[in-house]
Amino acid sequence: MASANPFFDDIRSKSEVIDPPQSEDMMVIDETLNDSGQSALKPATVSSSVRELLECPVCLNAMYPPIHQCSNGHTLCSGCKPRVHNRCPTCRHELGNIRCLALEKVAASLELPCKYQSFGCTVIFPYYSKLKHESQCSYRPYNCPYAGSECTVIGDIPYLVAHLKDDHKVDMHSGSTFNHRYVKSNPQEVENATWMLTVFSCFGQYFCLHFEAFQLGMAPVYIAFLRFMGDDNEAKNYSYSLEVGGNGRKMIWQGVPRSIRDSHRKVRDSFDGLIIQRNMALFFSGGDRKELKLRVTGRIWKEQ
Repeated sequence: MASANPFFDDIRSKSEVIDPPQSEDMMVIDETLNDSGQSALKPATVSSSVRELLECPVCLNAMYPPIHQCSNGHTLCSGCKPRVHNRCPTCRHELGNIRCLALEKVAASLELPCKYQSFGCTVIFPYYSKLKHESQCSYRPYNCPYAGSECTVIGDIPYLVAHLKDDHKVDMHSGSTFNHRYVKSNPQEVENATWMLTVFSCFGQYFCLHFEAFQLGMAPVYIAFLRFMGDDNEAKNYSYSLEVGGNGRKMIWQGVPRSIRDSHRKVRDSFDGLIIQRNMALFFSGGDRKELKLRVTGRIWKEQ
């Protein structure tokens, strides 16, 4: 439902506006007495009301210092302040440089579960440590490694393997060696260049083999590389080799698979794989050099 304030509608689509607390019962903080008789604050369990107070009403993300407020007490995060042109999106008063120190102190007293709790993370963190943990949490979901479309699916590895097989119709193979043939009738064309993604299952893990063309300068080049379906610290336990050739010549690449935490584009644009220039690829293809016919072989092994 649209907000009554058209300015606010321009900033975000959700119409909920969070005002500061009107009563003390909206925040629960346990107090205990230490040996010296002085009161000490323990991290508080977060009620839904406090959680909403710490949610920026513009971007709806959790707020971190500096938290800004207008003269009427409406708050928003520092990231959204430039977006609203220094005007409170709730009451249109000028924001100035007023910080909501009270809310920042409330946040410092809280503990929250990791947002990846549903994926298995059971750790509770102080409010201001939570964001850093979540950026590195080993339970955070992975992005779909398919590069042929802007797929927005996320999930754990078993879920993504099933997703690649059922939704993207990716070929699945068992074993640590492979022998693939890539054929393209018009090697000048690089549009829709993600020709193949193949998933291999070996050593109890999953690996993605990419082969595609992309533009480098004025001519397309071809690249093959391997990505590990897991985190980088695990990927370093494996190595792989790729070989391509023809007409009595061959090229060999050996490397370490990159984690799918690194995007497909990041790996490709770092040239971390077997790079084949077009003229060399056509030479390997033989014939009249008007059709690309490449055979890429390789293997994956676990380092001791």
